[in-house]
Amino acid sequence: MKSITKASGMIAGLVSILFSVQILAQAPETITVTSSAFDHHGTVPDEFSAYGDNKSIDLNWSTLPAGTVQLALICDDPIVVEIGMMPTPFVHWVAYNIPASASGLPAGMPTDAEVAGIAGLDGMINGLNGTRRPGYFGPRPPANGQLHAYHFRVYALDADLGLEAGLNKDELLAAVDGHVLATGMLMGHYERKE
Repeated sequence: MKSITKASGMIAGLVSILFSVQILAQAPETITVTSSAFDHHGTVPDEFSAYGDNKSIDLNWSTLPAGTVQLALICDDPIVVEIGMMPTPFVHWVAYNIPASASGLPAGMPTDAEVAGIAGLDGMINGLNGTRRPGYFGPRPPANGQLHAYHFRVYALDADLGLEAGLNKDELLAAVDGHVLATGMLMGHYERKE
């Protein structure tokens, strides 16, 4: 029974990865994504990890394509698949219904499902992360000598999809399929050292 469960988990993981690849293959990677917390391929500071304050990093984006109506964000760790820890990338943040007029997200975003009280982000929703809770969940790899990678990917969408709260990564990717104009990614590393 355990081998059947493990096999079905691996198949689900492969389907998820292939679906992500399909969406990315259809959209150019032309959005510039930055943060004041670290440079691309830099190290995520401890305060943004689940070992620290577990607060979200600030994100900024530019060079959105013409016709962008909304934005979505997914942050995950694909290294857990490469090193055999999990069958699919662990999801640290899912956010959507972000207005195209927003140029980024401030650090320390609330983890409520429906974001309120932040200028320019009316209607933004925090989807479900890998802990099945809304909002950001920072890096928390085991102290096993493995350097993990955190991909903060922004998606420019051509429509207001009016997505409801409670979507996880796979559900969001299914909902935006066919609506992604372009993407961009900021990647940070984190390793837990005892």
